[in-house]
Amino acid sequence: MAAPLPLKNIRVANFGWVWAGPVVGQTLGFLGAEVYKIESRARIDINRTLPPFGEGVSGPDRSLQNHAGWAGNGSVSLNLKEPEGVELAKQLVAKSDVVIENFGPGAMEALNLGYDELKQVKPDIVMLSMPSAGLSGPLMNVRAYGMSLTSITGLDSITGYRDGPPIPVENAFSDPYNGIMGAFAVLVALTHRDRTGTGQHIDYSQQESIMQLAGPAFMDYVMNGRTATTMGNRHPTNAGAPHGVFPCQGDDRWISIAVMTGEEWQGLRAAMDDPEWAQSDDYASAAGRVANIDALHEQLAAWVAGFDDRELSELLQQHGVAAAPVLCIGDLLSDPQFKSRGTYVEVTHPLGFKETIYGSYVKSNKFEAAVRPGPMIGQDNDYVFKELLELPEDRYRDLIEREIIY
Repeated sequence: MAAPLPLKNIRVANFGWVWAGPVVGQTLGFLGAEVYKIESRARIDINRTLPPFGEGVSGPDRSLQNHAGWAGNGSVSLNLKEPEGVELAKQLVAKSDVVIENFGPGAMEALNLGYDELKQVKPDIVMLSMPSAGLSGPLMNVRAYGMSLTSITGLDSITGYRDGPPIPVENAFSDPYNGIMGAFAVLVALTHRDRTGTGQHIDYSQQESIMQLAGPAFMDYVMNGRTATTMGNRHPTNAGAPHGVFPCQGDDRWISIAVMTGEEWQGLRAAMDDPEWAQSDDYASAAGRVANIDALHEQLAAWVAGFDDRELSELLQQHGVAAAPVLCIGDLLSDPQFKSRGTYVEVTHPLGFKETIYGSYVKSNKFEAAVRPGPMIGQDNDYVFKELLELPEDRYRDLIEREIIY
């Protein structure tokens, strides 16, 4: 018999929206938590409006991107513009262990759902607030999405072609990163609660978390006085050559190759059958390879162009060289590594269509994670309001009719 999931009996009221907040719920849900995304048709979450849609039919319950990004979350629909909706939210919090929100500072307080109010209904509640720059400081009220965060963390200043202007990342990759890190913060707080009996309010700055990705460049500045700039695919401290991506056979097929040591350089030479150009004294040392990296890359690119990306990566790996095919998005579903680990799984949505979503990135030999697609709006209303909160049937129907539960 399968072991119980580690967060069995933990309930989460997830006010988080768009992507980062729901990914906190997703991660906790994979670990067995009972997660309810609190939302409303009075203000459809933008993440529900993103294509593609199931069976090509648009609608807030049919966004395939949403079903992947919100996997593991349930849903209750409450109009928090109405006092009765806020009161019902508090009743749910009173029966929960965790509250999640990723609005700007003051938003939850404006709804009368701030930490000071919620701990009155559940004294040991763990509340995760994860605004862009935290709950204090001169930048606390900055409006930002995932792409903005890469600007105010320094990442955009080092992303781009060599000696060219910054080229920001094109998607909000900060969001899922912060979601997983936010879930870790919740786990730590729950452990503290179990040991001490006290809850806490976690002040989680998405900016400060994302800044860890610029850690090497930051340390280089502090220790060596060097300010990192755009370098294309070169090594950020010129510690390796060759170091880049090179075009292979086929349409837009590429391979990444990084050589950091003399031993790896000898492995690359052996894989290439030690061509005459690679025997040049210019490439005999690491310093020489870095100093002559443009010529080195030109020669290497000419050789790489005759190979299939996957076959060449296997050949180079056999010779001890760090190399990998640059997978396009379409490659991911058929990649042998991802297939073997169940990285993507096909599920049937409650509306009847099949879709592919993320499998659990939380894997253990002790349990099998629970995976289900992101919810329809209000799919858990009956259970939460009638069973968990024990609303009488006539009261429940009245709240629906007046669009409090909406």
